[in-house]
Amino acid sequence: MRIFCLIILVAFLGTGCSQFAKVQKSTDYDYKLRMADQYYVKKKYNQAQQLYEELFPLLKGNDKFENVYYNFAYCAYNQRDYTNAENLFKGFTEVFPTSKRAEEMEYMRAYCYYKQSPKVQLDQTNTSRTIGLMQAFINTHPGSEKNKEATEIIDKCHTKLEMKEQESAELYFNLRQFKAAAIAFENLMNNYPDSQKGDEYKLKIIRSYYEYAAFSIEEKKEQRFGKVLEQCNEFTDRFPDSKLKKDVEKYFNLSQNNIKLAKNEQVKTSA
Repeated sequence: MRIFCLIILVAFLGTGCSQFAKVQKSTDYDYKLRMADQYYVKKKYNQAQQLYEELFPLLKGNDKFENVYYNFAYCAYNQRDYTNAENLFKGFTEVFPTSKRAEEMEYMRAYCYYKQSPKVQLDQTNTSRTIGLMQAFINTHPGSEKNKEATEIIDKCHTKLEMKEQESAELYFNLRQFKAAAIAFENLMNNYPDSQKGDEYKLKIIRSYYEYAAFSIEEKKEQRFGKVLEQCNEFTDRFPDSKLKKDVEKYFNLSQNNIKLAKNEQVKTSA
């Protein structure tokens, strides 16, 4: 039974390939266009794409060219060839700037970058590009129905970039490069001032400066633990209701004690 089904399948595929080959060889371009449209409707995007590509130079200036360009762009998109699709969506807006579809094409161009946005650990160039293009779309089309979706995508991209930056800062801390970690977390807070993790980042800054001070030479400890106290006071002012206040108080008290010890050591040394 399996062999019989396999034979039927091979015969069916062979017939399909033979039919497509005949369409490709045809010099009846109206027929070829009709078949390309049929393949497109049936979601056979690879076949449709090949036929549209052959017709492209022949239909430039023709009233059918806009629809061919539109479908051709979506053939690439629906095959997940987002790089090519982005170029085609962009090209459509340049060739048909006054088309009713131009707004859709602008959005889809930005959306192609979003589809190419990789996982957090990888380079986020496409994520940043998505934000820029989506914001440009919103600014250019303030009344578009797509603006809500565009705003949501921008928020998701910002979250991903924040996570990427957070992971980099965490890596510095885990590698015991505490000064670099403190600066990285400070930059993170500056770049995302409205983040819901603001108090967590500030605590990380405190911990980083504390560890940096703890491993310093004696002559530097008083000054560097003083930096920890400054950060703790800033935390209290900025996040008075944070659940992390007890952790901050711990580092504040530890730093005060270390400053006293550092001063005593200086007295002993001078004596």
